[in-house]
Order: sequence, then structure tokens, then C-alpha cells
Amino acid sequence: MAATGAPGLRGAERMRRCVREADVAAVGCWNALLGGCDSTERRTLPLKLRALADATSAYVGPRWWVGHGAGHRRRVTEAQLRINDAVRDGDGAEFAEAFVGYDQAIATAVVSVPTELESPTP
Repeated sequence: MAATGAPGLRGAERMRRCVREADVAAVGCWNALLGGCDSTERRTLPLKLRALADATSAYVGPRWWVGHGAGHRRRVTEAQLRINDAVRDGDGAEFAEAFVGYDQAIATAVVSVPTELESPTP
């Protein structure tokens, strides 16, 4: 969230909204996994993570995301699939580990974008 904090960056507000929504869904999903029960968040978390990945693509720029950022995009996708598998299997430990990887993949992608997102300095 801090990396998207500069005002005026394209897609920053959408990205922050998607981060907040994914975080809320992840907490609910985690609680459901710990309790061994089903929840709305277990079903909606994959959608929220996909929305966050899409917002990340818009934020960093689709050309960068599929070009120089393709490695980052691949790591985000792999981490998301790992989370989806953990949720489906009801594996809380795998979920926690996979979510750390997803969070790191998204953050690394955002801070790796070339400086054209930054304000020019004189």
C-alpha cells in the first residue's frame, strides 16, 4: 500500500481498494480455515486476489506487466494458484505460507516498476 501512496499515480486508488478487499477476504478465509468451516470469504478470496492482480497490471502498466515484468506476473500467478489450492484443501499452514509469497510477489512487482511512475525530479 505504501508504494502506491503517491497522489496522482494511475490506478493507485483502485489498487489500494483491491488490497483492502483482498485483505478482508483473507482474514475471513484464515478464520474459516482455522475453524474448519466454510465461509463466504473462502469462496470469494480467489476473485479478490484476481482483482488485485488485475489492478496491479493496470497500475504498473500492461506493457510492462507482460514484457519486462513477466517474471513478476508469473510469481503472482503461481502464488495465487498456491493460495487457491490451500483454500480448496482446507490447509491453513499452506495458506499462510502461500499468502506471504503472494504478498511479497505483488509488493515486489509494484516497487520494481521503472521510474516513469515517479514524479520527475529537476
